[in-house]
Amino acid sequence: MSEALIGFTILLALCFLTVPLGFAALLVGFAGFAILRGASPALVMSSQQVMETATNYGLSVIPLFILMGVFIYRSNIANELYDAAYLWLGRFRGGLAMSTVLACAGFSAICGSTLATAATMSKVAMPSMRRYRYDDRLSTGTIAAGGTLGIMIPPSVPLVIYGIIAEQDIGQLFMAGILPGLLLVLLFIMAVMIVVRLRPQAGPAGEKLPPEQQRKAVRGVWPVLVLFVAVLGGMYTGVFTPTEGAGIGAFGAALIAFLRGSLSSVNAWLECLVDAGRTTAALFTVIFGTQVFGEFINLTGFPYDLLDWVDGLELSAFGLVVMICVICVVMGMVFETMGILLLIVPVFMPALIGFEVNLIWFGILVVLVIELGLITPPVGLNVFTVKSLLPDVALGTIFRGVTPYLLAMLLALILVLLFPPIATLIPGLMQ
Repeated sequence: MSEALIGFTILLALCFLTVPLGFAALLVGFAGFAILRGASPALVMSSQQVMETATNYGLSVIPLFILMGVFIYRSNIANELYDAAYLWLGRFRGGLAMSTVLACAGFSAICGSTLATAATMSKVAMPSMRRYRYDDRLSTGTIAAGGTLGIMIPPSVPLVIYGIIAEQDIGQLFMAGILPGLLLVLLFIMAVMIVVRLRPQAGPAGEKLPPEQQRKAVRGVWPVLVLFVAVLGGMYTGVFTPTEGAGIGAFGAALIAFLRGSLSSVNAWLECLVDAGRTTAALFTVIFGTQVFGEFINLTGFPYDLLDWVDGLELSAFGLVVMICVICVVMGMVFETMGILLLIVPVFMPALIGFEVNLIWFGILVVLVIELGLITPPVGLNVFTVKSLLPDVALGTIFRGVTPYLLAMLLALILVLLFPPIATLIPGLMQ
């Protein structure tokens, strides 16, 4: 057990020294395995892990969903999504912030990138909110928090990763994320309503959109809604697998971007493919590294020592899940999304299986906790993304702005903890 703790300590130190997580995990995992078993077995183990992961058909869903998100991002549909949400809520006090929440939910669900959503909405929503004299704290906090919704609302790459690690059906995980995702959207809107009730000057009411802009907004969102329903509906009904759904989604997104004139040249296509390739390579580097690190951790016997330790604490299944959530919240202040999933879930999986925890429900809880980490200091990646695009806004202002949404996420986490059917109802209907 001591070897594993030393490995985790070195890994954490390397991450603090800005070594990318994938390379840090690969280095520590290889070195640890080599110390315990020798350099030659470590080389064999590392190469096998990389090859098996790279040729895993189930993982092909990841680059396809990433490519789908790149095409949607390229189609510049964020403005229409924002205007469509504004049609419903813009005339109310705090309506622009509520519209931003809805637009973030729609865009990030299709785009699949929380950082891209935060960056895009900083450009799309922030000018309007400033024009209507919205408080910077409310505006930036809404954008940073709204961007996190995409990793819960399907299709979600973190849910795909979790499904592969926990050997759970990805289609069921996608369905499980729908109600918690909608719950988060509702709680975020309620958070805006509470903020403007306490501070009316923070979010003045907006004006009605001109008729032509209304029609353009409605026309612009229909293709994306159809694509979203087609991909999820096909997986729900069993017409196609998640991997096939990802391929159909990528093709549909490319068609939308092409018809909107965003893919009118060979260079545009190459830029999208290269962008998706870079994102996929970065993600797979983390997967490779954590797989090797995981083999080192398994060799030390740490997961089984941990299981004995949990047994000694005499925790219930619910107590174990709460403990893991607390650990993930702490790790979320330092590690990025995939790092938490790939480091924590395999370690605790034997204990979760031993307690017969519903792994679909647990996956939703883990993603909720990861969402918290994206806007929690000291390393809230979405907060720093908004700050980079709005340098005139103080970092402390953005962190204060996300506070109501952090409380909303905590409430959602508690509700899903206490009422598992929020996550398991729709997957149960699929069986």
